[in-house]
Amino acid sequence: MKILILGAGQVGGTLAENLASEANDITVIDTDAVRLRELQDRLDIRTVQGMASYPSVLSQANAEDADMLIAVTNSDETNMVACQIASILYSTPKLISRVRASAYLSNKKLFGREGGFPIDVMISPEHLVTRHITRLVEYPGALQVLEFSKGLVRLVAIRATEGGPLVGRELSYFRLHMPKIDTRVAAIFRKDHAIMPKGNTVIEDGDEVFFIAGADHIRSVMSELQPLVKTYKRIFICGGGNIGQRLAYTLEDRYQVKLLERDHDRCVLLSEGLRKTVVLEGNAADKDILLEENIENTDVFIAVTNDDEANIMASLLAKRLGARKVFTLINNPDYVDLIQGGEIDVAISPQQTTIGSLLTHVRRGDVVNVHSLRRGAAEAIEAIAHGDHRSSKVVGKRLDEIDLPKGATIGAIVRHNEVLIAHDHLRVQPDDHVILFLVDKSRVREVEKLFAVGLTFF
Repeated sequence: MKILILGAGQVGGTLAENLASEANDITVIDTDAVRLRELQDRLDIRTVQGMASYPSVLSQANAEDADMLIAVTNSDETNMVACQIASILYSTPKLISRVRASAYLSNKKLFGREGGFPIDVMISPEHLVTRHITRLVEYPGALQVLEFSKGLVRLVAIRATEGGPLVGRELSYFRLHMPKIDTRVAAIFRKDHAIMPKGNTVIEDGDEVFFIAGADHIRSVMSELQPLVKTYKRIFICGGGNIGQRLAYTLEDRYQVKLLERDHDRCVLLSEGLRKTVVLEGNAADKDILLEENIENTDVFIAVTNDDEANIMASLLAKRLGARKVFTLINNPDYVDLIQGGEIDVAISPQQTTIGSLLTHVRRGDVVNVHSLRRGAAEAIEAIAHGDHRSSKVVGKRLDEIDLPKGATIGAIVRHNEVLIAHDHLRVQPDDHVILFLVDKSRVREVEKLFAVGLTFF
């Protein structure tokens, strides 16, 4: 597939890295020659320097041959105009754009092939990050909570902790201990080494466990892997930008929310737009402010400013002053592995949160959900099975008969809104939504081929 990526920032660069490793023909456009050179030195891609929305630059990048254009520059206007030009001049089949400003997103009439900006898929990182953090707040103790089939099934990452009933026992014990709860452990990461779980696999303290279950059973399964964590009540948000504002708005009806912002004018705007959130003006690095606001009674401190260093320092200070949990937004992917799991409980990468949404529209076959996991090394996919036993490699087969690539696991099937946790005897039927976990993302092409429909299908 020939893909044109506009913008070589963190999202564009990460996306190029993901797609170039899958034998796609990638061209990246950006005004930053140094950044383009860095990407070209590491990846087998083509780069073009220039303004991404200029027709001459798009022409230089061979936009007329592109199957897909993904606009992820830092400018909403550049992204939208580039999509419009690609549509008018080149009739590009698929146009994806990052749009951040709520002033644009709130007016749906601006977008669509029939009028306005001809964008097929809009990606809003702020919206995706807000949803990601909200799920972490809803499930205390989780490292990641991912949804499939409109929320019917969830994949949860959790750190196994001594005191959880299943820790120190074989996985087969789970069914004996909770016979009415159906779940499947998709993968275990122990000291960054992937373990494909079996019935006799023993969960150890410190393991990162990925499990799949119906939405109604998530909390029950989590309670088996770590001591029960009390429901959060008090939330403290540091940073009143787009993410902080969205987060406060989303949480304020169910939790006691305080939001700290250093800019006076922004504080006034926030106080007018939020109904129940307590808006505070000040610097989160100021110890006295945090103590005055009883940070020691805070269940979750969430740092979401635009400054990585400020987020890290504020989070460390809040944790040392007594906050139960701290979530920290980190834009630099090199920092994520360094800080998560110590005093900072969860490091949130906007790039990895956004990449999954973009990959959903790039994957071959009928893939309706993709989630990038463990900083892009692993992946979770929701694919729809089509065809029949003659034209499909999966339809009509029992799960233990499917030739899955090494490191791939089928975790669940959703059939007519019914969640079926994967067991060997289960057979795949046409139109089933099959949820897979890949510990090695490089095997994704093999999975796509499994769900491709042969020529005998009519």
